[in-house]
Amino acid sequence: MPSPEVLAEIARRHRVGPDSVEPAPFQGVANQVYFLGKHLVLRIARPDSTENLLKEAIVIPAAVRAGVRTPEVVAFDDELLDTPYMVIKRVDGIAPGLPAGPADEQWRSVYRELGSELATLHREVEELPKVPLEIARDPRPDVATLANAGYLSADIANWLIGWFDRLESRFPAASPVRLIHGDASPTNLLADPDSRRLTALLDWGDAAWADPATEFAKLPLRAVPAVLEGYLGEYDETWAARILWHHLHWAMGRLPTPADPRAGHWSAQPGNRLMEIMRFHLAEPPHPWSALR
Repeated sequence: MPSPEVLAEIARRHRVGPDSVEPAPFQGVANQVYFLGKHLVLRIARPDSTENLLKEAIVIPAAVRAGVRTPEVVAFDDELLDTPYMVIKRVDGIAPGLPAGPADEQWRSVYRELGSELATLHREVEELPKVPLEIARDPRPDVATLANAGYLSADIANWLIGWFDRLESRFPAASPVRLIHGDASPTNLLADPDSRRLTALLDWGDAAWADPATEFAKLPLRAVPAVLEGYLGEYDETWAARILWHHLHWAMGRLPTPADPRAGHWSAQPGNRLMEIMRFHLAEPPHPWSALR
């Protein structure tokens, strides 16, 4: 934790009184977060997350130039402290809730706007150095590994591998690579609670060059139809197959991980992703997901 003297020095640099510096009510895993008065936010990288904040210093200005609704960087410093810090503009809003199902209209406008913002990001940013490339692995060997370790029966493993085969048959000949936000989950969104409008997309520490369909895997499937509608303007079977592929793969990866009863993120517990997939498909999902058999 930075000393009061250091916090006061950072505040002074931005014409904010030391008495107006206070910890944010919700602290991130990668950064310590403070409010500098009413208009600025200070984010100090934790020791094992410095690379993420360095990457954000590159990605956020590019996203702002592209027109994405994200707070602008006011200052970045990697000399005053042992770890870098960033000051960004403060945006008002609350984390939006999640729909009860794919047909639920509550918060739908926020998720449609999120889709539009992601489309802008993927379309407008064509080149950005020092951002890693992420290549998705084939999930089928992972399924076999889980079966060998006793997490899945051989019968279920074969059935699941067959699902991945059928989904892959709907993929395009070549998957594009785009700059993705990488963690467009509800906890990284801000929305106006009255108008139900998206006000900001936060936390770019997981940004990468990747298949843009992975962007939709950080949201529970029940929120994805609205996001994809805002992204494409319509539903598309190819996109649905790619998105479900990532959800299934990541759900398999969570099965052997330790339980975490204190975590609040929607996918934190080992079984949550798998249950979210089941919840979505039991709630009469819209086309084209209903056609994925």
